[in-house]
Amino acid sequence: MNAKGTLILVGLAAVIILGLMFGLPVYSVWQQEMSGKARLAEATHSRQILVEQARAEKEAAVLQADAIKIMGEAAQKYPEYRKQEFIGAFGEALKAGTISQIIYVPTEASIPIVEASRTIPGIE
Repeated sequence: MNAKGTLILVGLAAVIILGLMFGLPVYSVWQQEMSGKARLAEATHSRQILVEQARAEKEAAVLQADAIKIMGEAAQKYPEYRKQEFIGAFGEALKAGTISQIIYVPTEASIPIVEASRTIPGIE
């Protein structure tokens, strides 16, 4: 190589080194800025998810409270509603096989009769 080619290579190397000296710090700052923006966006998104979950839970709780209120009013106005609910739950338990034995207790006005011999005519 001649002196002119060497001078061009040295000049090119100097330009590259100077470019890296100024470019790398700028790139590092830019990269950190982008990383910070990404973390901020992720935190914002996570917060929005939590807020929406809380809203959904609140709405579900309000609806559940309304349902309980309606069922309570129905039970007060219509006493047979509770009996029907019991019969339905009992039937479901029988279908599911969770009841293994049924014991019949005679009642009068939904109160168990303790001494059955006194209420059955002819038995003394």
